[in-house]
Amino acid sequence: MTGGNRNDVTQLVPLSEAIPPVRGKRGRPRRRPDVLLADRGYDYDKYRRQVRALGVRPLIARRGTEHGSGLGKHRWVVEQAFALLHHFRRLRIRWEVRDDIHEAFLRLGCALICWRRLSSLF
Repeated sequence: MTGGNRNDVTQLVPLSEAIPPVRGKRGRPRRRPDVLLADRGYDYDKYRRQVRALGVRPLIARRGTEHGSGLGKHRWVVEQAFALLHHFRRLRIRWEVRDDIHEAFLRLGCALICWRRLSSLF
């Protein structure tokens, strides 16, 4: 976690390095995903090079181009997760000073979302 006044792009490489092994087909799990999807806020050659150095292909929308690149349909999953977490009023704005308490509330919110989704199936 970072401070609220920090730009998200500063955490792109640490977040990419922290990705656990990706499961998929039989055999040894991949250590990195194939592609990293990002919006125009991450459109810097510096970060593209850093992501490529990790062995991941950056698929980042270019600034100044018109919308409709198709990245939105993949990003919608992440935006939906944020919207579901914002249903919990305490998670809309971070009130806790301590990181561990805020992370505990995030995990609790995610667990409740999963529980509701799974209980609606049965």
